[in-house]
This record gives sequence, structure tokens and C-alpha cells, in this order.
Amino acid sequence: MEPHQDSPVYANYEDMRNSGPASSTAYMVNMGSAGMAPEPALRVPGTTQQYRGFKTSENEPRGCMEWVVTLFSVLIFIITSPIAIFICFKVVAEYERAIIFRLGRLSGGARGPGMFFILPCIDEYRKVDLRTVTFNVPQQEMLTKDSVTVTVDAVVYYRISDPLYAVIQVEDYSLSTRLLAATTLRNIVGTRNLSELLTERETLAHNMQHTLDEATEPWGVMVERVEIKDVSLPVSMQRAMAAEAEAARDARAKVIAAEGEKKSATALKEASDVISSSPSALQLRYLQTLSSISAEKNSTIIFPLPMELLTPYLAKYAHLMGPPPELKPSPEKSDNLILDAQAAWPKTNL
Repeated sequence: MEPHQDSPVYANYEDMRNSGPASSTAYMVNMGSAGMAPEPALRVPGTTQQYRGFKTSENEPRGCMEWVVTLFSVLIFIITSPIAIFICFKVVAEYERAIIFRLGRLSGGARGPGMFFILPCIDEYRKVDLRTVTFNVPQQEMLTKDSVTVTVDAVVYYRISDPLYAVIQVEDYSLSTRLLAATTLRNIVGTRNLSELLTERETLAHNMQHTLDEATEPWGVMVERVEIKDVSLPVSMQRAMAAEAEAARDARAKVIAAEGEKKSATALKEASDVISSSPSALQLRYLQTLSSISAEKNSTIIFPLPMELLTPYLAKYAHLMGPPPELKPSPEKSDNLILDAQAAWPKTNL
């Protein structure tokens, strides 16, 4: 039994192309960063690695018809060389890369920036923009985990990290990324409560970015950033939340006011105990009150008169005043008038 032989691993497509095997072989291409040593691709015996590389028919032997068409294309280029030069030489900008297909097969890796050459009639190429692309995820109306209807929209920033994967592995990487972003947003919002959705936007955006990046990596797309723009609630829900917040604030205000009254009552009791221990303290308090009132320019003069001075005179002339009058109110009036009149009449016992 022959030992299992792994397919060779190349740093790029140019090295794989120059090797030129004689038969079709599954190659693993390491798409590492430029200027860095290629990382070894992991291989599992009996399986084809799809994450780091994929099969291509670039180095398979060409048929007789393909050679004839290629020679015919070269002949056309030579005959029409003065004009064909302007057609066959292409230029890509610094932020672009070109993927060339010759007779439907991949011809080398990504070309650019700069100028490259294509053969007439048999070569076609596709340009890929490497700049960051921004798009708005359409507003998604969905239910949260606690069955609240919300409308959420977001912004996604992505760029092409591998032009070869973006052209070969997916038909339209832009449309696929947009649809996947909308679906991912709905899935993430459906697993969160409303409170988490309103208070943890950064965490939700990070989870969405991580999920999109993992899903789009085989397409050569790297999601750089995701931002949740707005979370809209129904008007009835907004009113209910506003009423709940207002009730909570009122409850806290009442508790704070009650605590303040309790503290002020305790302080007044202590002050009354101090004043009652000294007879002159009350008179000093009167003088302090007069001083605070006279600080402002007003025409009101308040003179405190102790009730102890009037007690003997009231007791001496109380019997001359007679009993309080009896009122006979009309049926329409209430009994409160009688009580008020009796309370206003001076008492005989002081």
C-alpha cells in the first residue's frame, strides 16, 4: 500500500503556476499577508481543505482546442498590434485588484495595482474594489425575547480582504453580505430582552460584527464594524414606559421628602428641648427673628408680646363677656358654621 502523499502548499498562485504539474491535483494555496511568512495549511488525510484554499483547474493540461484558440488569439494580437495594444493592456488603481480568467480558467492570482496584459477574445477579467464599503441595514420590525415589537436599523462597514475568494467563492459578495446582515440582525434581536436591547447596544453590535465576520470570511469579506443606529418602540409602549418612569421618580421624591421631614422634626424637637431649658432662649430667638426680618427694606414691624402678660386681664374680664351666642343656621348651611363660631368665642377658663 502506497503511503499517502499530501498535496504541495504554495505561498501564492504565481508559485503554484510556475511549478507546472503534469496532471490535475488539488492544491492548497496559502493566502497570507504580503511580506510575511506563509502559515502552514492544515490538511486532513482523505479530505479537501475548503477554508484556506480550494480546487482550481488552472494547472490541468489543456486540450488541443484550447491551444488552437490561444494561438489564434496571439495571432490576432500580432496582426492588430498597433490597435490591440490599447485594448489588451489594462490598468487597475491602487485600491483595486483584477482577477483574470483565460478560457474560463483562473489565470494567476489577483493582479494589480498597475498595468497587466490580457489576450483578446479569450481573456476576461473582473475588478474588485478593496476600499471599505458602508451600507444601511433596512429597518427590521421584530419581536424581542419578552414579546415586545421593536424596529431596529444598523450600519455595516466591510471591505474585501481576499479578491480571489470574493470572485470565485460567491456570485455577488455585496448582495450576500447585505442579506446576511439583515438576517443576523433579526436573529440577535430576537434573543434579547427590551432592556438589554436599549442598554447594551455596543455588546449587540460587537456580537453581530463577530457573527458576520465568521460567516463572510470564506467569501473573502471582512466586516470591520457594525453600529446599531436606532431602536424604535411603538407609541403606546413609549407612553407606558414614560408613565412608569414618572411614577418611579414621584415615589423616590416622596420618600426623600418624608425622610427630610423626619430629620427636620427631630431637629426641631432637639431645638425645643434646648430652648425650654433656658427662659431667655425664647426671647433671644424672638430677637433673632426680628433681626432677620429687618435685614430687608420693608415697612412691616413685628413686636412679640408674651401671652403671660395678658393672662390676668383676660381672667378678670372673662365673666363680663357672657356665654357664646347660639346660632340658628338655616337648613341649607352645614354644622361647620356653629363649630367655627363657638371656637372663635373666647373661653371663660384661661
